[in-house]
Amino acid sequence: QVQLVESGGGLVQAGDSLRLSCAASGRTFSRYAMGWFRQGPGKEREFVAAITYTGGITYYGDSVKGRFTISRDNAKNTVYLQMNSLKPEDTAVYYCASDPDRFRLRRGDSDYWGQGTQVTVSS
Repeated sequence: QVQLVESGGGLVQAGDSLRLSCAASGRTFSRYAMGWFRQGPGKEREFVAAITYTGGITYYGDSVKGRFTISRDNAKNTVYLQMNSLKPEDTAVYYCASDPDRFRLRRGDSDYWGQGTQVTVSS
């Protein structure tokens, strides 16, 4: 079992930055790929970013490339999402996910999900 707890969401203005954190517990965190997804109001869940368990490879959704950065600290069992130049369309509930298989993770088929943290960007 893997437990994931997100934090760091909030209300910000367009152009601001925010950093989300996801603390993991349970199975060996460092062996799991980690990722972020989001779901805006009335929208389907969207892939945001993922990182391999070594941190050597990262993936990003087209809508966040160049603005968001995913990173991880295996010593702290935590993955981060640094969000810069936020836009109103980034408003969503952001979910952390983990999976031993990074490809399964990117498809959104992970078994392990956090409860989500709300990010609201005002114009």
